[in-house]
Amino acid sequence: MAQVAIVGGGPAGLSTALFTEKNGLDTVVFDTDETWLHKAHLFNYLGIDSIDGTEFLEQAREQVDGFGVDRHQDEEVTDVERDGDGFRVVTDDDEYEADYVVLATGADRDLAEHLGCDFTDDDVVDANLSMETSVEDAYATGAMVRNQEWEAVISAGDGGAAALDILSKEKGEHFHDFDTPEDAD
Repeated sequence: MAQVAIVGGGPAGLSTALFTEKNGLDTVVFDTDETWLHKAHLFNYLGIDSIDGTEFLEQAREQVDGFGVDRHQDEEVTDVERDGDGFRVVTDDDEYEADYVVLATGADRDLAEHLGCDFTDDDVVDANLSMETSVEDAYATGAMVRNQEWEAVISAGDGGAAALDILSKEKGEHFHDFDTPEDAD
């Protein structure tokens, strides 16, 4: 059982995974590699002058793998359901349990709809500033919550916001992921 299950391996999903695993929460990511980032070249991602979207993804995957994220490449999630106080994540290969679920599936909102998340009048998933949906402990990020305002850096920020909210719930107080140079040793 993972504490955090993330459906989607683009900037939002991998950002969430980085924050949660780095800070001690067992995290699993399901990634079908269908992100739009493969069609992009990034000039507008802070800290990066220029990078091909596929190369960016490869680096991001290496980074989360280095922290120990359990990444299920090419394993598609077919269903997410409430299961007691947590969630059941279903793939063609297996079923998984998690305390939290983060949906990072781009503009594909089918899993959010099946889970029972509320939608806005613009047909996007209704989420608060921490990216939590109307379903407690279920989060939606990136293009799922935005009507045509899609950017990789915004999606990554959504993933970070979801992760910090989850970490704050787990720690019982506001959590800040802030490292110092001494932490790098």
